[in-house]
Amino acid sequence: MLDADSYQRVFENAHRSRDKLFTVLSRENRGKGARLGLAISKKNCRLAVQRNRLKRIVRESFRSHKDALGGLDFVVMCQTAASRARNKELFDSLAEHWQRSRAATKERKPEGRELDG
Repeated sequence: MLDADSYQRVFENAHRSRDKLFTVLSRENRGKGARLGLAISKKNCRLAVQRNRLKRIVRESFRSHKDALGGLDFVVMCQTAASRARNKELFDSLAEHWQRSRAATKERKPEGRELDG
């Protein structure tokens, strides 16, 4: 996602999935492919090298799950503990978030019906 309107749309009415490492917001995007936005703040992750590591891991996890996430926009935010977590913990956490988000979308959208938004 490149523009502020896309981020704002997700923040306004999103499904939230949170654990000790990440908060993941997701929302349907009207048939476009899956899109990812990152909001990795200095407040929760002080060093640039840590923020960049988290961004690389989130992007890689998203790439590997992208086919199953079609039609959703995501914004991923980190918690303080994420900067100290091992890569495997981060990947496992993200995989769980992707799965929760997909399941929540199926629950909110009855078969054959488009949601307005």
